[in-house]
Amino acid sequence: MITLDDLKRRGTGFLPGYMGVAITGLADREIRAELAIQRHHIAPNGYLHAGTVVTLADTACGYGCVAHLPEGATGFTTIELKSNFVGTAREGTIDCVARAQHLGRTTQLWDAVISHKDTGRTIALFRCTQLVIRPPEPGA
Repeated sequence: MITLDDLKRRGTGFLPGYMGVAITGLADREIRAELAIQRHHIAPNGYLHAGTVVTLADTACGYGCVAHLPEGATGFTTIELKSNFVGTAREGTIDCVARAQHLGRTTQLWDAVISHKDTGRTIALFRCTQLVIRPPEPGA
């Protein structure tokens, strides 16, 4: 069973760790994460880079998938993602709440809402589909 502490350590040395993604909550069918905006998260136009928001959302959904893998699964990979941006930020902390919409044997579907932690304003809506990875069948 994956714990919140396991997820907090998972990104160390990988993109989520370098980007400053912090996992803040784990519940049934839900995960929470946040990111304190730094200069390297900003695009040349002076606003939050879309890739920063997608990294936070995809990380939260991916960690949610890891925490909810079905029996016999060994991992997952993102096979589709979509984001709609409805706001932006220049400073502060952005927060992500990801919720499972489908937890199947071969796929999972997660939705996430990214908002500015201080103002509560929505920044983006995100959806991704995860392919559940299983070991090869014997003799396959």
